[in-house]
Amino acid sequence: MANSFRASKHGRKGEANHDAEFSCSLQELRSLMEIRGEEARIRIQECYGDINGLCARLRTSPVEGLDGKSEDIDRRKQQYGQNFIPPKKPKTFLHLVWEALQDVTLIILEVAAMISLGLSFYNPPDAERQYCGRAAGGLKDDSDGETGWIEGAAILLSVVCVVLVTAFNDWSKEKQFRGLQSRIEQEQKFTVVRGGQVVQIKVSEIVVGDVAQVKYGDLLPADGVLIQGNDLKIDESSLTGESDHVKKSLDKDPMLLSGTHVMEGSGKMLVTAVGVNSQSGIIFMLLGASEEGGGGGGGGDSEEKKEKKKECLKIRERKDKKSKFLRNFFSISYLGYSCKKNTEMQPLNGEPEKKINLPKKEKSVLQGKLTKLAVQIGKAGLFMSTLTVIILITRFLIDTFVIQGVAWSSECMPIYVQFLVKFFIIGVTVLVVAVPEGLPLAVTIALAYSVKKMMKDNNLVRHLDACETMGNATAICSDKTGTLTMNRMTVVQAYVAGHHYRKVPEAELIPTKTLDLLILGIGVNCAYTTKIMPPERDGGLARQVGNKTECALLGLTLDLHRDYQAIRNEIPEEKLFKVYTFNSVRKSMSTVMKNYDGSYRMFSKGASEILLKKCCRILTVTGESRVFKPRDRDDLVKKVVESMASEGLRTICLAYRDFPVSEGEPDWDNEALILTGLTCIAVVGIEDPVRPEVPDAIRKCQRAGITVRMVTGDNINTARAIATKCGILHPGDDFLCLEGKEFNRRIRNELGEIEQERIDKIWPKLKVLARSSPTDKHTLVKGIIDSTVMEQRQVVAVTGDGTNDGPALKKADVGFAMGIAGTDVAKEASDIILTDDNFSSIVKAVMWGRNVYDSISKFLQFQLTVNVVAVIVAFTGACITQDSPLKAVQMLWVNLIMDTFASLALATEPPTEALLLRNPYGRNKPLISRTMMKNILGHAVYQLTTIFTLLFTGEKLFDIDSGRNAPLHSPPSEHYTIVFNTFVLMQIFNEVNARKIHGERNVFEGVFRNPIFCTIILGTLLVQILIVQFGGKPFSCVSLNLEQWLWCILLGFGSLLWGQLVSSVPTSWLKFLTTAGHGTQQEEIPEEELEEMKDKDEIDHAEMELRRGQVLWCRGLNRIQTQIRVVNAFRDSVSPYEGLETPESRSSIHNFMTHPEFRIEDSEPQIPLIDENEGEDEPPTKRNSFAVPPPLTGLSSLPPNENNNALDRIVPVHKDVPRSVLVPPNSVGLMSCPGSPLHSLETSL
Repeated sequence: MANSFRASKHGRKGEANHDAEFSCSLQELRSLMEIRGEEARIRIQECYGDINGLCARLRTSPVEGLDGKSEDIDRRKQQYGQNFIPPKKPKTFLHLVWEALQDVTLIILEVAAMISLGLSFYNPPDAERQYCGRAAGGLKDDSDGETGWIEGAAILLSVVCVVLVTAFNDWSKEKQFRGLQSRIEQEQKFTVVRGGQVVQIKVSEIVVGDVAQVKYGDLLPADGVLIQGNDLKIDESSLTGESDHVKKSLDKDPMLLSGTHVMEGSGKMLVTAVGVNSQSGIIFMLLGASEEGGGGGGGGDSEEKKEKKKECLKIRERKDKKSKFLRNFFSISYLGYSCKKNTEMQPLNGEPEKKINLPKKEKSVLQGKLTKLAVQIGKAGLFMSTLTVIILITRFLIDTFVIQGVAWSSECMPIYVQFLVKFFIIGVTVLVVAVPEGLPLAVTIALAYSVKKMMKDNNLVRHLDACETMGNATAICSDKTGTLTMNRMTVVQAYVAGHHYRKVPEAELIPTKTLDLLILGIGVNCAYTTKIMPPERDGGLARQVGNKTECALLGLTLDLHRDYQAIRNEIPEEKLFKVYTFNSVRKSMSTVMKNYDGSYRMFSKGASEILLKKCCRILTVTGESRVFKPRDRDDLVKKVVESMASEGLRTICLAYRDFPVSEGEPDWDNEALILTGLTCIAVVGIEDPVRPEVPDAIRKCQRAGITVRMVTGDNINTARAIATKCGILHPGDDFLCLEGKEFNRRIRNELGEIEQERIDKIWPKLKVLARSSPTDKHTLVKGIIDSTVMEQRQVVAVTGDGTNDGPALKKADVGFAMGIAGTDVAKEASDIILTDDNFSSIVKAVMWGRNVYDSISKFLQFQLTVNVVAVIVAFTGACITQDSPLKAVQMLWVNLIMDTFASLALATEPPTEALLLRNPYGRNKPLISRTMMKNILGHAVYQLTTIFTLLFTGEKLFDIDSGRNAPLHSPPSEHYTIVFNTFVLMQIFNEVNARKIHGERNVFEGVFRNPIFCTIILGTLLVQILIVQFGGKPFSCVSLNLEQWLWCILLGFGSLLWGQLVSSVPTSWLKFLTTAGHGTQQEEIPEEELEEMKDKDEIDHAEMELRRGQVLWCRGLNRIQTQIRVVNAFRDSVSPYEGLETPESRSSIHNFMTHPEFRIEDSEPQIPLIDENEGEDEPPTKRNSFAVPPPLTGLSSLPPNENNNALDRIVPVHKDVPRSVLVPPNSVGLMSCPGSPLHSLETSL
């Protein structure tokens, strides 16, 4: 085989040489990349000698890389292809128009309009029209022949309008997706060596022959062969489905494949295949991600096509994961692939790690609620429209053939058919108005608008629904470094040569031998990619590139007036003997150097409490080493490490070890043995200041009902200090700070299995998890999400930057990756990328998420009012007057206002800080709350009363001719024009009312901050004036005079005044109102709980006004009662407490607060008290939380014990009873509004 390969290679070599001097063909490299492991190493050895031989063939240098000249790069792109997979062509505008035309209701309308058009041109021969019944008689005057077609044509025209608007919206939506895609691609850069310089270039610019640097956390953008590697481990599960990490080395398996993840180590690779010729590119081509062939040899193409089906089946299980990985690199739109639909539903074969993908496939909470609501409304609309048609036909038949006694004749047939078509059109328009096709549009607009604006707030949204889920978040698990802190690290304290320096010492104070070891250790044992660059502008701070902790250490060498770069030039990376790279298990990094005499020296750095345990000697004042006993170590930890940590410093220990020749060659794979017997050089304290805006952001989160937890790999004392600075921990609160080990001990049973019940006991109080591994993070997130101890299922957001954060980011409801410090793997697993790595951007995301939810609710409130009114008017009008007061074309115009324009106007409201003053809605919160239902029905009553008054008495009020019972094709009347005009004006004014959904009084607040809203309201008003004054026959309108216009405007304006009346009625009075638009889990919620949910979290301003009065009244009454009782008690000369309950019954707020079973964490949603009998029926896992208003927490004066857990000491609570179930008996049955002054009063009643 090798010979034939060599022969074919030489054969091609001749051809390759005259078009370019590369002596490797594309096909040859492709076939090389298809083999793995030992076989690949043998092939490289046989064909090229070694990797240097392959570099020579590709005209590149393993050390210097390509020279970077543009003609060389272009030639390589020409011969070996570009690193880019051609995207699927976007849908054309015509295609989108065609899709919009598929809407069933529109098709029905089109058909009806066509029939109407056809019949209007049909002239019945000599039919005596008066014999066909009253309605048909005497209407076919001369002008009517010319105008009969107008209605049909107008309907068609409005259908065209609706279709064009829908298609345009879809088109702009797709354009935005592609914009987002290209934005993500521009973010993607990779490090390569060109002309001896390490540079970052766009992934699409990588060419065959490039020498790329790979490091921990990278997602490989192309196929390649390893040139040099340190401890390199790759996750190839995206290609092979195997979850074990594959070790890569020159002597075992040097092949690196695109789309795989670097999980550990670092190295350099020679790029051998890019784009469609890389392994992942080939799979993409097979999956039909592009219409073009698979590139490369001509003969291979037809075979590939034959094999396409087989391949598709083979890779189906891994494809879904694969496509997600690659979507970042190649410009493929988010909008689907040919195999996508079949693969989406395939569960991945039972490996626990892969189940992580599944939650992303769920419908988002909002989508679920909307789909359900739209279906319900659609069914109701269909029922009403069918009923309308049946009633119209029945009335017509009875009126014509029974009451008038007209005999059936075939000549009258066309006229009857015209009537049927007219009735049919009325029925369809009722349906068109009833079906809320604007809902998906409103959601799309709200989300797309939010995503666009969130870009400005440093949130790059990768999955649209993440934006809305964020509004429901109840918990945020945040990293410390870089998110809460500035990620600009500096060494501020040091313990070196037996002395603890509170600030960085001068170089003269450190013995020369110690100083040399320190500088050499830092120089070689920090990644060579980490460096400190000069500031971008004069007077600025030096730029830190790479790992920030290492940057702090390199900064220390500069503070000591030494140059680390000189050491690196002397000892280049290739000369290092072995590198144990940092990972979350080791928590340390070590570099081994071989000395000239054959001995070895290893430098290590890592977490001080871990590395100090491995030290048996320490350098002293003289620079000599002395024995370092466990007692000395404990002393050092207490005096130095803990002292630094309590100030919020990260502590790093620097150590070294010599391996003399006499001991023989060590076993480098036995890490445990290698990393012992170290000599401690120094312990340094690194400061990473808290970002100035973080404490305020965390305060906002807590006020919004979101619990912030810190999950960090740092020392517990450092973590606790930083958490206190940030405001995550408040002294005197009841919280837990745990280390990863302790956390694992508490959540696992005797068999070492994780138990949900154990997690449930911990997580509500857990605020800081320190020294945690990525697995701990995943366990915590999963535990919180799966927990059932709260009323609501928790919605968890997680931030992550490291490779191993992937599982936690995927498991979370919303995963935030760091844009600056984050690895590709973390970004890949995330939903939103924080482009500035800042926690306060997460708060902005919460605000936008809640805003999306409220925007949809505003739109629903507006649309459903129009729906209810229009359907009832059309239906009643049709039944009573045999004709709909609102004509088909008018209905379509109303539909356009309320669907397309209203969704634009209401879905683009900017968010306000007020959104952060309420608790999250939760997954089961209905879309239409009781307050909204009150608004919808309240306004419907006003509008219906007005319309029906005008409809049945309008001709008398305005002294005009009646428009009722007009025959077919009769000219439009002033009467019906006034009805139509008033109806539309009421909608326009009601759109202003719809801006507030919690019953607020001032509906104009912030209206000028939304120019789109103002433009749409004014635009709609202008178009309405044009339609009425100049619309004529097509719109069935007659121009109105000024007086009539003023009356219409007054009646329209009345809906604003009526709105004030509606919002004065407290929702709690209207118990009969029901909520609508529940989540998909609705069926699983018991009735009693539904009742609870209806009142919970609902803001009702009318109720608050009433409450305030009640509170003052109750407070006064209560004081008088208490005073009387105290006076009575004194009169009887007994203890003043006798008339009151005993202190043990916890009647006073102070006692109530010091008993911890009443302490409720921020994470528990506040709900009203539940009656005792209701509480007993609850399953034991549910908590009936007794909510304490936030202002009172200051009264608690409990000193926290060592574990910050006040519970262990006071009043042991029975294990089986959830801590917050204990509601004092004397407060049962009180209704309260959590957080209100009345509520705090009731707790003490």
